[in-house]
Amino acid sequence: MQPEISVIAAGLKFPEGPIAMPDGSVVLVEIAKGTLSRVRDGEVSVIADLGGGPNGAAIGPDGFCYVCNNGGFEWITRGDNLFPGEQPADYSGGRIEKVDLTNGGIETLYTECDGVPLRGPNDIVFDKTGGFWFTDHGKLRPRDKDRTGVFYAQPDGSSITEMIFPLESPNGIGLSPDDTELYVAETPTGRVWAFPLAAPGQLEDGGRKRRLLKDRAGRFMYDSLAVAADGGVCVATLLDGGITTLDPSGGAPQFVAMPDRLTTNICFGGEDLKTAFITLSSTGKLIAMNWPVAGLPLHFLNK
Repeated sequence: MQPEISVIAAGLKFPEGPIAMPDGSVVLVEIAKGTLSRVRDGEVSVIADLGGGPNGAAIGPDGFCYVCNNGGFEWITRGDNLFPGEQPADYSGGRIEKVDLTNGGIETLYTECDGVPLRGPNDIVFDKTGGFWFTDHGKLRPRDKDRTGVFYAQPDGSSITEMIFPLESPNGIGLSPDDTELYVAETPTGRVWAFPLAAPGQLEDGGRKRRLLKDRAGRFMYDSLAVAADGGVCVATLLDGGITTLDPSGGAPQFVAMPDRLTTNICFGGEDLKTAFITLSSTGKLIAMNWPVAGLPLHFLNK
């Protein structure tokens, strides 16, 4: 059965990275437009013109919005649908940017790690100490693609470390409710890895200690993710289009279908964090629906 959904905004240029703000608005990126935008009462306004390909976004301990910028895509139009393609001719380089939501001011924090350029930063999550984890999805080209991984960095621009390498086009990233486990989704493999943490910003056994979350059968790919208050990992699912919820304790996966093959992101907001805001990217929509389980409060947003 198709879930009952409400269209919050339409005509968006490949929306991703939604953040349900305390004032009732939703901040998100429009990757194909190169902007960080705000949706309020059905109206869309631009907060900052970042260029390139703004992707995942999260609110940091200082109230600024931190954005993973993947440097841009070639865009493919099929009918009314929009699809990202390979690295574009005007690729502007991967970077982590910091945006002042009050005036749209932009600061570039990181463009490399130990002399190796960031290629396609994708998704981001802050831990309780104020440091953040992010994935680098890399870029595709006609005959090759990047090998990339997962990084941990500080919001003042003082420190960035490559923590996990390599992974297969890592995308969504999140933390367990107690911050003791890191979840990373790989797009082409349709897998979610769980990495135990020894401390904030520290992997057990250098990341070699990892496990795969129990998944459902079928052909699909994974995009971004959000964690529910009960620990369920809600992963935006491509190809068959929907939200897959994985149980880190080994329970059966669940799937909620959506009306877009490129269902890319989910976040939680509203009363008791039981409203799911979901980006239907190829059709340019932000939708909302009631969710049976509350979302996990984010460290610097919902508390």
